Amino acid sequence: MNDPFLNSAYRQLPPESVKLLRQVAAPARLVAHLILVHDVAATLVERITAAFPEINFQQDEVLFGASIHDFGKAIDRAELIEPGMQHEQRGIEMLQSMGISKERARFAYTHANWDSVPTVNFEDLLVSLADKCWKGQRVDKLESKIVALLSAASEKPEWECYAELDEILQGVTKDADARLAWQQSFNAS
Repeated sequence: MNDPFLNSAYRQLPPESVKLLRQVAAPARLVAHLILVHDVAATLVERITAAFPEINFQQDEVLFGASIHDFGKAIDRAELIEPGMQHEQRGIEMLQSMGISKERARFAYTHANWDSVPTVNFEDLLVSLADKCWKGQRVDKLESKIVALLSAASEKPEWECYAELDEILQGVTKDADARLAWQQSFNAS
């Protein structure tokens, strides 16, 4: 059996996330997806921290959020291959029933709703960004929110922050095809 936990050149998920995913017998494609988004999130954390050392955020929370953001798809498996939003609220509920605080479970919802949640923070935005750019997708409105926060923290002009973020994202998105192919090699059921 092709197991993304064992068959991965990407960074390993946090042990807590692995345990949660194993408890719900998450499908291989979901695990692969979470591995990829987590790996991209780790790259973003490293590169943004290097480019903007003044920005203060919870790096571990970004990595945890990226590793569980689609957790509800362990139940709503049809949403692994077709669009849907039921997995978002179910993900929060499942994670909380497994002992994860509401504060940490929120990533199951905020990753897709960053533009409509009143209390979205930098960590939520980075998880959302990783969930977009792992597959080569760029979202101007999301990037603009991140740039505004980077500019405020660094006191650099927004155009300069955008240029730095753009360079980081170009480096990340160039490998999107390989990541997509790796995810597709795993079964969705």
